[in-house]
Amino acid sequence: MMTNVDLSNAQWAKSDLSSGGDNCLEVAFVGDVVALRDSKDVGKEGASVLVISREDYALYTQSVQAGQANLLP
Repeated sequence: MMTNVDLSNAQWAKSDLSSGGDNCLEVAFVGDVVALRDSKDVGKEGASVLVISREDYALYTQSVQAGQANLLP
């Protein structure tokens, strides 16, 4: 995980499949990294944001699309 990334101008997006709900994963592409957050935490002070490299994000999403079942420990 990376730290010290300025997310003040991040443009967050979530899947169209979320139907506008507030229990979704949101993603923002910021420079060379990707930030991920839980939409139900938006606006909460101290809410967690996971920041990963674009390469790690690409590898993860490729694994999901390929149907890899053991992505979580």
